[in-house]
Amino acid sequence: MREVSIIGLDLAKNVFQAHGAGADGSVVFRRKLSREQLLKFMAAQLPCVVAMEACASAHHWGRAIGDLGHDVRLIPPAYVKPFVKRQKNDMADAEAIAEAASRPTMRFVAVKSEAQQAAAMAYRTRDLLVRQRTQTINALRGHLAEQGIVAPTGPAHVGRLAAAIDGDDGMLPAAVRDLARLLLDQIAGLATRLGALMPSFASV
Repeated sequence: MREVSIIGLDLAKNVFQAHGAGADGSVVFRRKLSREQLLKFMAAQLPCVVAMEACASAHHWGRAIGDLGHDVRLIPPAYVKPFVKRQKNDMADAEAIAEAASRPTMRFVAVKSEAQQAAAMAYRTRDLLVRQRTQTINALRGHLAEQGIVAPTGPAHVGRLAAAIDGDDGMLPAAVRDLARLLLDQIAGLATRLGALMPSFASV
């Protein structure tokens, strides 16, 4: 077999498509690989450029393939699209990835370390919890406003709503009070989870 200069790898959940090309761009192999076969196959190849689209699992596979001695290059999907020459399928995508990676002006995405991915996940998780807390507070404010109880927006004023819910003035029907307490518990739980995330940011 001729020497492989670059491998374009189209990632998927279960079956991957590999496109091996020589230094002149000629096709050396086209190969379908299962998840179990992928690293064994890559370990059997001489060190070369291995290119993938920068998709969800690319950083995981990039680290694993890089550990085998290959030069891993991740490409933004939008930069690969112009190189697809025929009907879009796994084989055409793998070839397009290889061709895109061979261009001297191509821009690549750095492979993230496990720590970098964990940090990114922590930030995304925090954003999700903050959105959920805001939605729950707004829902509680809206329900209580229908009962004549108002408070300013923001988590700093949840205590005012809680005081009104637990008040003895009989302003709230029992069913409304019980449901409002359920939302208060949800807000408190989200605040606890947000607090538990703080050590993750301290280690970033």
